[in-house]
Order: sequence, then structure tokens, then C-alpha cells
Amino acid sequence: MGAARDIALIGFGAIGQALAADLGRDPAYRLSVLTHDGTKVSSPICALSDVEALIAARPALVVEAAGQGAVAQYGPQLLSAGISLVIASTGALADDALLQRLVGAAQASGARLIVPAGAIGGLDYLTAVAGVKGTTVRYISRKPPAAWSTELAALGHAPERLASAVVLFEGTAGEAARRYPRNLNAGLAVALAAGPARVSVQVIADPAVSANTHEIEVKSPAGSATLSFSNRPSPDNPKTSAVTALSLAQAVRRHFASLVI
Repeated sequence: MGAARDIALIGFGAIGQALAADLGRDPAYRLSVLTHDGTKVSSPICALSDVEALIAARPALVVEAAGQGAVAQYGPQLLSAGISLVIASTGALADDALLQRLVGAAQASGARLIVPAGAIGGLDYLTAVAGVKGTTVRYISRKPPAAWSTELAALGHAPERLASAVVLFEGTAGEAARRYPRNLNAGLAVALAAGPARVSVQVIADPAVSANTHEIEVKSPAGSATLSFSNRPSPDNPKTSAVTALSLAQAVRRHFASLVI
């Protein structure tokens, strides 16, 4: 490996496979995958047996798509080796100690820790007003009951018979990401962009919606914004939006782009 656009993926589930299919249409990218669950990969994708083999291959960029545990397990080592990392499991950064380790490793080596927009947009606006005193942000996640079947059942609700919206959570972005590690990465991305102290989160199971919906309300002396995103669930994981893999692919392309928008 070692070419300018060698990309290594960590994890090859629904998101990883969708990302590989997207990037694989461009011959400029050569892909390899690190996975420990027995998932088979086929040519031209190269299988990597462990993180040491990944580092030895010196990819230009690594994309994590294997869950929050993978961010903690592999992130510091990769960044310390000078390999930039895009993380799909943004919720892992709710652990402030881990966040500081990752940022410190990146600063020491010159690598970059990249947080993609994922299922939402508007992070550029949030970062622009983050330093303005008095800025507040509210993030609301609405998903169909099928996305929260386990959580609803625990509360005594039958998801298929839910007649009205149920608020599952209200609190901080960090608390939300820790409680729902697989499906509130967007809320943590909002918190990282705007500053955790400025962001409140509400999580709702709503039978009136058929898509994963994200609402961001921003109030600031510099301006206000109301953003809404309605995304189709991934066919393989209803808690994840299908657009997530598209966002990761765009983060990869931006990393190599001469013109960045």
C-alpha cells in the first residue's frame, strides 16, 4: 500500500459495506478492512488481521465504522502513528478522557481526528456561533417506534401499537450518547460543534414519523437557525440513517480535495 488514496476501514457491517461500495466505484481508492468478527472481504478489498498490520500498511486515512469500543481500542494508537482517523461512532467522544487522549495523540503526531456530519448538516454554522456568548442549541431526535423497540418495551409500550409520541430522554448530549451508544452520534456531533454546555438533547419515539428526523434549534446574538433533517433508516439497522455512509464517503473525499466546501 502507501499510495495517496489508500483507505483502511475498521469494521465491515452495514455502514462499512455501504462506504466500501461507494468508494469502490472510484479507482483512485484502494481499500482494506480490519475486522475481527469473521466477516469475509473479497478482492479487490484487502483483509487486515490486526491493527499492527494496518499501521504497517501506512494508509492515507482510516475510517472507523465498528462502534464506540473501536474508537477507544484503536484510535490513540493510530493517531500516535501519524495516521488520520475519521470516526463514525462520534458518541465515543462523550468520554472526555478519551477525547483528550485522541486529540493529544493527533497533536503530537500531526495526524487529524475527523468528526463527520453523519446524519445531519449545519455543523459549520454551529462552530461559527459557538464562541458567541449567549448561544444555546437544542437537538431533538425523532425516530419511528421500530428504532426504539427495546427501549419502548422496557417502559411497557408495544412499539407496533404506539399511538402517540414518547419522550425517552431529556438531558445533555454526553448523557444521551452514553445511554444510546449506537444511535445518538448526531447529538454528540452537535455538542462538539457548539460546545457541550450549550446543547440540550431530547430523544423521542414517534409513530407519526416514518424516517429518522433530526431537529436543531439555534439561538444566538449573532443569529438564529432552525434545521431539520429527515433521513431514511438504513435497511440493515433502523437506528442508523442511510445517509451516514454517504457522509463518511464525503469526509474521505474532502480529506483529499483541493477545493474544500
